[in-house]
Amino acid sequence: MCQAGEDYAGPARREPPPVPRPSREQKCVKCAEGLPVVVIRAGDAFCRVCFKAFYVHKFRAMLGKNRVIFPGEKVLLSWSGGPSSSSMVWQVLEGLSQDSAKRLRFVPGVIYVDEGAACGQSLEDRQKTVAEVKRILENTGFPWHVVALEEVFSLPPSVLCCTSQESAGTEEAYKAAVDRFLQQQQQQQQRVLGAEAGASPAQGEARLHPSHGREPSGTAGYPTAAQTEALSRLFSSIKTLTAKEELLQTLRTHLIVHIARVHGYCKVMTGETCTRLAIKLMTNLALGRGAFLAWDTGFSDERHGDVVLVRPMRDHTLKEVAFYNHLFRVPSVFTPAIDTKAPEKASIHRLMEAFILRLQTLFPSTVSTVYRTSEKLVKAPREGCAAGPSGPSCLLCMCALDIDTADAEC
Repeated sequence: MCQAGEDYAGPARREPPPVPRPSREQKCVKCAEGLPVVVIRAGDAFCRVCFKAFYVHKFRAMLGKNRVIFPGEKVLLSWSGGPSSSSMVWQVLEGLSQDSAKRLRFVPGVIYVDEGAACGQSLEDRQKTVAEVKRILENTGFPWHVVALEEVFSLPPSVLCCTSQESAGTEEAYKAAVDRFLQQQQQQQQRVLGAEAGASPAQGEARLHPSHGREPSGTAGYPTAAQTEALSRLFSSIKTLTAKEELLQTLRTHLIVHIARVHGYCKVMTGETCTRLAIKLMTNLALGRGAFLAWDTGFSDERHGDVVLVRPMRDHTLKEVAFYNHLFRVPSVFTPAIDTKAPEKASIHRLMEAFILRLQTLFPSTVSTVYRTSEKLVKAPREGCAAGPSGPSCLLCMCALDIDTADAEC
């Protein structure tokens, strides 16, 4: 019999399945003993200890698998203050500690680029952000450099030239570098033990385990008003947010590479995760940069010659980074970006980010599928194009120009 107020419009809508949460009966999938505190994927619940081991192993495995960074090399960590780059700096900090099982063998430094002028921040807000940044960097004990984006106007013309570097990425060269590094450590310890008789115990311990002292930073004070005005006019003259984001990324990269060259760093680490790289891959395809996806999303980027960009966080997802930073209290600094509060369709970058993240919500394997596709890309020039260091390259992105110089000369 019909009931008053009964709805016959159609079948009831199905609600999405509830997100699995750790229960008291559920155990860690790794050790099967601890209580889970993190659910990375459906059925993958980790306790605190196992999640940290899982997270650290990803970072170490990425460095060990590629072997691009040789022992004793100076590596510049590009830190934006965000979650991913903060987690990267924290991984390096813990990897260099005395308690680490396998200590990292490179010499790190940190750089922070103040982009407040391009994002429309006031001078007072920029000063507050830089003060907070310096406080965090001083606690790391690493050499640090805080530079303003306005310094791109004072870069030398040589920054647009690709400085060639001999390839030393063979297995034999890496093993030889490890042997030299171990020999230097043994000689240093022998000198310390020999001089320990005439020194106090505290001095001997300091020599045996030297801390990473902070060298004079690359901070040159705040930029002049003329430089800030010039940078503001430059970004104001660009009409689309897509072009502004591309220009900001290009200027930032040139500035970081220049600072690395000046201070003797041969590698630059960036904190791009696999989620960010999946978005970047789709964005670059939409922008017509498909020919250089292997450089833009791969582990290493050798376009600048003597300074190589590496991405050790490319196996981590944004979700894993957020959980790790929350559980282990990784410090970070919030700074508004150029696309903060921008609508979804304001730029190709924002549109592709919303598209990928929405797909990831409905289909959890979206990011991993796009990311694994990027791993199959090979760094090979197109036939008929000028390739190699002697060929013409773009002054902005340093990629080889996709033109045939023989036809152009004719």
